[in-house]
Amino acid sequence: MHEMSIALAIVDQVESAARPAGATTVSGVRLQVGELSGVVPDALAFSFELACAGTVLEGAELMTERVSARARCGACADTWPVGMPPQLSCPRCGGATAELLSGRELQIVSVCWHDVPVHAPIHQER
Repeated sequence: MHEMSIALAIVDQVESAARPAGATTVSGVRLQVGELSGVVPDALAFSFELACAGTVLEGAELMTERVSARARCGACADTWPVGMPPQLSCPRCGGATAELLSGRELQIVSVCWHDVPVHAPIHQER
């Protein structure tokens, strides 16, 4: 299951950003997952929960956004949803020089964390 290695990489990247910023807990991670990325969102969510144990991400919610695959024809510039299995020849002119515009994404979009509140020192008069 390659989703576990992906989950571990996400945890590592988020911790690398969160800890130096003073984060004490991470409550959520939003991720874009392309239709053609080969990632199974449910398997990733399960793996993410395991990977977060004992880290500042423990208990964090993983929110995934599916990104549809789209292609553009090099010959006629038509665009279309690629779908699964992928249709990479142009449905309009039959051209085979398609450029994949989206669908391979696997990226962290945002992270929500909480840090230690900074309290101003209280000066007592004597």
